[in-house]
Amino acid sequence: MWPIDCIEHKRDGFVLTASEIDRFIHDYTQGKITDYQAAAWLMAVYLNGMTAEETTELTKAMAHSGDVVDLSSVSGIKVDKHSTGGIADTTTLIVAPLVAAAGVPVAKMSGRGLGFTGGTIDKLESIPGFRTELTQTEFLEQVRRIGISIIGQSAKIAPADKLLYALRDATGTVASIPLIASSIMSKKIASGADAIVLDVKYGDGAFMKTCEEARKLAHTMVQIGKLAHRPTTAVITSMEAPLGTAIGNSLEVDEAVEALSGHGGKRLMAVVEAIGAQMLVMGQKAKTEAEGRKRIQQSVASGAGLAKFKQFVEAQHGSVSWIGKRPLTKAPKVFTAVSTESGYITAIHGRALGAVAMTMGAGRSRKEDTVNPVVGIRLFKEVYDEIHAGEVLFTLYGNARADMQTLAQQCADQIIVEATPCRDQKPVVSEIITE
Repeated sequence: MWPIDCIEHKRDGFVLTASEIDRFIHDYTQGKITDYQAAAWLMAVYLNGMTAEETTELTKAMAHSGDVVDLSSVSGIKVDKHSTGGIADTTTLIVAPLVAAAGVPVAKMSGRGLGFTGGTIDKLESIPGFRTELTQTEFLEQVRRIGISIIGQSAKIAPADKLLYALRDATGTVASIPLIASSIMSKKIASGADAIVLDVKYGDGAFMKTCEEARKLAHTMVQIGKLAHRPTTAVITSMEAPLGTAIGNSLEVDEAVEALSGHGGKRLMAVVEAIGAQMLVMGQKAKTEAEGRKRIQQSVASGAGLAKFKQFVEAQHGSVSWIGKRPLTKAPKVFTAVSTESGYITAIHGRALGAVAMTMGAGRSRKEDTVNPVVGIRLFKEVYDEIHAGEVLFTLYGNARADMQTLAQQCADQIIVEATPCRDQKPVVSEIITE
């Protein structure tokens, strides 16, 4: 009765064995199990959950459904970083060169953006000439030579995850902690890193809406890492407002260069330092979190992080002539809006701003959509900042057909200014989870 018995076992609340899970994933990937059978199994998991051991076995089965990258030829402890996604999250472009400059190898596979969240690969491809597709030999050689490479995720990495992810989206089973956690961790394990740092976001501009939901997901993934012998740490961060000040692909590259030059925003650099410190501790280049933060700050102050970024871009055939000289972003239409009132910014609705940027062409609603690398929004104030009437609030970068006045009004409606400061100012980094 295979695979019916596996579906019935989970439907009836039994704990599945490692062999059942492994066989189910293998057979589904090989086309021996139909989509409607896999959908029934996913719904059973959604309704009844999974134990930590089941979730780990599911993760391992998905990770080994395709290629597993072997990073053993790269010396040192390889630490990967993953974000659950959010608005103006430019962290990878900043933290990866800073960590590499401090001696921890970064061999990273990243994805493209979908919906209101941006993708690291889309951002890098806004740099003229930048190659996001390297052979595995080129990828490993570059990491050995300069300590960093970021490429697009291979279609052969965790193919079971791609199949199940599409099915979850169509069957109302997306919001399941075991399924979310195994999806993320299967790709991280297949990517070959020795240790993993997770940026788990919550709030208006994130998939997890509450801090408690984010904590639950983080604990699950850290436990998976532990059981799979991949040390994992999670940083819980707020996406109640945009993390950085740039929303859009080349704009976020420009912001990364500014941050590496010592001019990063408060919220963005708080997350960069928190994640970077954990990566240095796990890579044994810092003994404590405080020491790790200090080393990240030193890499910014000395220019070592910016130099590593430039070396990384050049190694992957990207243009570097603009770095430190002029912005990368040049859009057909530019419109700058000023504040009409004085007070304090008590809220910035990042998800809505992300939606505006997506309608401009900065994101994609379907995987096959193309993105316009130069359009987007650049904020000049962060949440909780004081602002005076007449001060620049944001600049829009649009395509030749954009109705800039309408877009500007849509953006202005998402930035709330009040007479008194916000009383409940939440820190952007709320917790570090290690077990």
